[in-house]
This record gives sequence, structure tokens and C-alpha cells, in this order.
Amino acid sequence: MGPHHPESPERLKAVLGALDAAGLIKQMEQVEAPAASKEQIARAHLPDYVEAIFEAAPSHDYAYLDPDTSMNVYSLQAAQRAAGAVVEGVDRVMNGRNRNAFCAVRPCGHHATFDHAMGFCIFNNVAVGARHALEVHGLSRVAILDFDVHHGNGTEDIFHDDPRVMLCSSFQHPYYPGTGADTGNAHIIPTPLPARTGSAAFRRAIANSWFPALDEFKPELVIVSAGFDAHKDDPLAYLELVEDDYEWITDEILSMADRHAEGRIVSALEGGYNLHALGKSAVAHVRALVEH
Repeated sequence: MGPHHPESPERLKAVLGALDAAGLIKQMEQVEAPAASKEQIARAHLPDYVEAIFEAAPSHDYAYLDPDTSMNVYSLQAAQRAAGAVVEGVDRVMNGRNRNAFCAVRPCGHHATFDHAMGFCIFNNVAVGARHALEVHGLSRVAILDFDVHHGNGTEDIFHDDPRVMLCSSFQHPYYPGTGADTGNAHIIPTPLPARTGSAAFRRAIANSWFPALDEFKPELVIVSAGFDAHKDDPLAYLELVEDDYEWITDEILSMADRHAEGRIVSALEGGYNLHALGKSAVAHVRALVEH
């Protein structure tokens, strides 16, 4: 997205390098992400917005979608493949080919609303995957679990009035984008956390707010917005989680998915901007998925 932008290609290199160094890559089936079609993307976004993004894609230099979010020559293809990865993950998990999936993608997606790009996000990857699960695989109940440090306002915008999708979202509040703390309903479960929240308070909040609601909802598929920027070393926020917290929450999600969703989980990378902390956190998350 431009020189010195925190959402850089180095993030994905850090994740894949750490997974490889931990011996996890060889335990996984590696799949090249297909490009999501306009039709697939438009299940989660206004069709006119999708067309506008395709038209905005530059042939050189950068096109700015908002002050934080830009496109270069390759960004449209990357955004299509990020959304397409989650669609492919849903297909594979629903068809029984894979037990679960981790989509190592960028750009991230959970700030992209029904009709607006923001916060480094162009298409809402998890929303595209969830709507694919509902419309193509005929599911009735999908859960999206978002533990990124920033509120997944785009995901909430898309599903606020769709009770087929339960969104459970933890986030630092008040903080960018400044939403989420008081916008819940029966299927939107916000978990706002004050700055400096550490492991014990985070785990209590998740255990008390997410899992009772999920046990009542009984999702048939679980999609995870896996942001690792709540780590204590992340430069863009002020929560104080460590790698063990990501292993813990992944284990809890796996247990819940076993109870209700035949273990079906598709996880997609969201934030995380300290490269060392991002790699270690991704390893903790993916190791739990692989070894379950």
C-alpha cells in the first residue's frame, strides 16, 4: 500500500516463514488461492461498490480508496485471491476434503463494509466466505469469531440484520474505528476491552461473552478473523496478549466447533504488525488447528 505502510508484503513473509520454521507447513496441504468472482464478492458487498473497485484499480502508481487504504497495480488481484481463499477454504471444509483451513492472505478484510473500503481492507474476506457457505452450501447458521484488536465494523455492517450469522468480536475500545461497543443484538456479540487488558481479563471476557452465546446458536461452520495485533508487542494498539492466548482461544474455538459444527473451521489472517510477534502468534494459532 506504499512505502512504510504497516500492511506490507513482509507480514505474509513473516507468517509463512514462521510456519515453515516451526515445521507446520509440511503438515498442511498447500493450496493456491483462486480469485473470487464478482458474483461471489457481491454476495457480501453492494454490486456497484464491487464494480467501483474494479474500475479504480490503477495501471500504474497508486489509487487511494481512503486515507489508510490504497491499491497498486496488483492489489485487485490480491484482494480477489484473499476473498477467494476463504471461499476455497469453505468449499474444502464443507466437502470434507480438509478438517480445517488457515488462509494466509492479505489484504485483510474485516473493516470493509457493505459499500466502503477502509482500514487497509478492500473486500471483506470472511463475509464473502460466510455468504458462500449460506448461499451455496445451504447452511442456516454460521459463526464469525474475530479476535483482532480492532472492531470488525465491516463484518458487523454486513451481517447486523442477518441472524443466520453470529459475529463474536473482541477489540480494544475506545480505539479505531471507534465502533462496536454498543451496537450488538441477539446475534452480534461485542466484547470491548480497555487498553492494557492482559491475558487473564481477555480469557474471562471471551469465556463469559462468546461461548454461552455460541452454544445456544449452534453454528454449522465457524469462520475466524484471526488478527494478531492484540499482542503486547504490536505497534498499532495497546492490548497485552501473548502467543499462549492465541493458542488458548484457538483450542476453545476448536472445542466449540467439535460440539456444534463437526469441527469445521476456516480461519483467515487479519491484522498483526510486529513481524516477530505476528509470526509467533500465527504459529500458536495454526499449531492448534493442525494438532487438534
